[in-house]
Amino acid sequence: MQTNTATTMTRHIPNGPARAFLCVLLAFGLFASANLFAQEAAPADAAPAVEQHHTMIDRFIEGGWVMYPITACSIALVWLTVDLWMRTGIKRMAPVAQVAQTQDLFRAGDYVGAYQFCKGNPSPFSNITRVSLSFVGEGHEATEAALFTELNKVNSAIQTRINYLSVIGVCTPMIGLTGTVTGMMSAFSTLSTSGAGDPAKLSGAIGEVLIATASGLFIAVPAFMFFYFLRNRLQVGISALQEIVNSLFRKMPYQHLKDAHVGEEEFYAAIPNWVAGGEEPAAVAVAA
Repeated sequence: MQTNTATTMTRHIPNGPARAFLCVLLAFGLFASANLFAQEAAPADAAPAVEQHHTMIDRFIEGGWVMYPITACSIALVWLTVDLWMRTGIKRMAPVAQVAQTQDLFRAGDYVGAYQFCKGNPSPFSNITRVSLSFVGEGHEATEAALFTELNKVNSAIQTRINYLSVIGVCTPMIGLTGTVTGMMSAFSTLSTSGAGDPAKLSGAIGEVLIATASGLFIAVPAFMFFYFLRNRLQVGISALQEIVNSLFRKMPYQHLKDAHVGEEEFYAAIPNWVAGGEEPAAVAVAA
């Protein structure tokens, strides 16, 4: 009977990989039990950790000196975004009232009146129309060249402002990284003089200096987003503006406006003085 019992117990004892697994499981259970016992044996009067809530001002102070230029960049980002949103809209580029009044003057053939109206009501549309009207006396090609030149000026002026958003997007992470590096240098310098001490203090110092990098990225991401969005919005607005101005000068009677001077610009080029005086020059120097 005893032999049968021993044989039965031997059959239920695993061997090989199963035995190793049971050993690991037993060791894990002992470790967990010891850890639980250690936690229960801790002093009952130990004060619980108090969670600290940081305000925005606290985060700003923890970020260090780089938070000031980052704040300036954030203000510039908001100002540029609002300003460029208004500038790139077609209603701002070509106000409806100005377009309607200019079209009425063109229908009446009052090109001088149209020039005066555009001069008194500055806008991208009126500036392009005014400059183009001042070249109608020189023919279709000169007028068209003046139109596209002025259109490129409007595009370049607004695009220059949009490029500042890209500058902010590139510079703010670098500024934040600079603050992080200088803060880490200060933290490790303190560690080298005072020793290891409390690792929690070192981790807290590292967390504080990383606020600068996080702030820089927080400004850079929307700066790049608005840069690409406003750039595309500008291209749409410039295309619409070009179409509106081109419609004004379509079928322009250039043959009736030949040598006419619609604008008020002063001409500085004159007949050579030797031709006006009736004298032929001995030699005319031509710059190489």
